[in-house]
This record gives sequence, structure tokens and C-alpha cells, in this order.
Amino acid sequence: MGQSNVRPGDPRVGPLASSVVPMMKPLVSILISAYNAEEWIAETIQSAVRQTWPRKEIIIVDDGSKDRTAEVASRFTSKGVSVISTENRGAAAARNYALRLSQGDYIQWLDADDLLAPDKIERQLSALREINNPRTLASCSWAYFNYRPQRARFVPTNLWQDLAPVEWLLKKMGENLHMQTATWLTSRDLVEGAGPWDVRLISDDDGEYFCRVLLGSAGTRFVKEARVFYRVTSFNRWSYVGNSDRKKDALLLSMKLHMQYLRSLEESDRVDQACLAYMQNWFITFYPERPDIVAELQDLASRLHGRLQPPRLRWKYAWLRPIFGWSTAKRAQRALPKLKDSLITHWDKSMRRLEDAKLINMCEEPRTTTASASAQNVNRLPED
Repeated sequence: MGQSNVRPGDPRVGPLASSVVPMMKPLVSILISAYNAEEWIAETIQSAVRQTWPRKEIIIVDDGSKDRTAEVASRFTSKGVSVISTENRGAAAARNYALRLSQGDYIQWLDADDLLAPDKIERQLSALREINNPRTLASCSWAYFNYRPQRARFVPTNLWQDLAPVEWLLKKMGENLHMQTATWLTSRDLVEGAGPWDVRLISDDDGEYFCRVLLGSAGTRFVKEARVFYRVTSFNRWSYVGNSDRKKDALLLSMKLHMQYLRSLEESDRVDQACLAYMQNWFITFYPERPDIVAELQDLASRLHGRLQPPRLRWKYAWLRPIFGWSTAKRAQRALPKLKDSLITHWDKSMRRLEDAKLINMCEEPRTTTASASAQNVNRLPED
């Protein structure tokens, strides 16, 4: 599996089962999978360490990074923080390994570039205590950011409410919505019932995984005051499909599983319509470059008494189609927003550096490590 700087039974992995006593507050395992995340990992770990919930263990699995991710993460190694390095096997495999090492009553998944508000876990556990049902799945507010989390804007969707599993999936698939991975706080019972992350899915593995968690749940409990900050990074991240045939194949598998899960809960016209809307939304990802997947999706649509329409290009790019063809127009529609996002990211990075420089000048003692600089930024997470 790879080399680790901890051994079985090491207290840094978590308390031994024999130490658990009645009435003790539940232990929360914060599990971070990381790959080539040296720029972000310190800030992410700091957001985990600074959780106000006292009983927690933090396990970071470096998935064979080629940069200094493991080195930066190892600076945080302590009684409650473990860093393990493995060969590169993908995010799903890294998460499964972290879960096997964990001891928590609740599981907090966290990507290596995202942030938790300091009271995120405590607020969700407080809400779950009111329900007293270990099969309730807690979710929370989330927002995009680049380099400055204090500029994040939280925009509610129809998933930001308490929902039964079938209602949640109907809204997700029918309205093209999603919840970010770190928003969930999941009991050990639900995690064990769902099974491991699917290592076949190199894209949309989180969407498929939490569908399975939902299937075994009593529903979601949305906690508005708890917050997650979802960093917008390079389009080379695993969640971006782009032109990768492997990721398109994985996305198709995830889509088919989504529909299977929803139909296992209810067979109705509204379910069929949600599945058709779901396929239509993602149709442009495969059209026209993958005629095999296009044909398969059309066949699935016909079984639901529907038909998928050719995707529509946005008006700013539609004029390119009759001149240069569908594929070129589609590439332009994808490339120009990427360029815009890149410019915004670089601007935000420059502003972050200016703010950090001003903060250093105001401090009596200059910060000397990457970890301490990241800690200062975590301290600037916006208050409620």
C-alpha cells in the first residue's frame, strides 16, 4: 500500500476502541486525500485542526504526489494528525485507505484544497443531536472561492433544505444541482452501509458515492450556519472531464448508477422526467465526439419514453457552428470561460499576496513558515 510514518495502534491514528466510554462525545475523523496539493494543503489542514469540535482525528493520505505535498503536510504531524504516503492509485482509493485507518463515529471528507469554517462540524453535530438518528445525513452551506475565502458568496439552491432521499435525488438530477463533498457529515453506520468509494470512477466519484450514502439514510438535515469553502483551481483537477475519454467513460457509468439508484427508490413519471433531464444536461459532454455514448444515452432515453435533443450552444458561440463545425464551436465554448476563470484566479492570487504582505507588516513578528501564513488566512474566514 505504501510507506507510512505511523504504525497500527499509533495514537496519532485515533483512540483505541477500548478508550471509548459511555456519554463520551463522538469522535470525528477528518479524512483528507491529496495529490499534488503543496500550494493548498497547509491551509486545508489548518481548517481541520481549528475545528471547534474537540474530539477529532485528522488523517491525510498523500496519493503519490510528485510535488512537496507530503513534506508540507508532515509539518502538522502530531498526536491527532497522521500523514500517510501511498503509491498513486487515485482519489477514491486514497479515501478508502484513509477510512480503513479511521476510528471516528462520524466521517468528514475533505479535499486537499478546500476549507471548513471553524465551527462546521460542531454546528452539524449539534443539529444531529436534536434528531438523535444516526442514519440522518448532515449537509451545509457552501460557496466557491479562489484564494480569498472571505470573498466567497453563498448562493442557496433547492438542495439547501431537509429532504427525504428520493426528493434529494430528484432535485439533484432534475435541476442539475449538487452538494460539495465536504458539506456532508456522515455517521459511521451510514458509511459502512454505503460501502467503499468506487475506484472505477475517475470523475464524479463523489456524486455516485453520496447517492449510495443517501440510499441508506433517513434523509438529510441541512445546517445553514455550517459552511464549506470550495476552492476553484486548475481545470486539470480530477473533477474536470474535458476531452478525456477515460473520464467520459467514468461519467457515463456514474450517470447510469445515479439513475439506477433513483429508480430503486421510486418508479414514476416524475422519476423518468428527472432522469431524462439529467441525461440531457450532460449530453453535451459526449456530443458529438463520442457517438457510442450518444447512442447509448439515446437508447436509455427511449426506454423512459423520451428522446434527447441535440445540445444547444450558447448564443455567443452558436455562430461558429455553421462555419467551423460543432466540435470547434464546442471547444470555443469551453475554452473561453476557462481563460476568464484563469484571469480571475490570477487576479485573486495577486490580491491575496498584497493582503498577506500588509498583514506581515502589521505583525510584531514576521511569519516564517508556509504553515503559519496559511493559518493567518484561515483566521480571516468570514464570521456569521
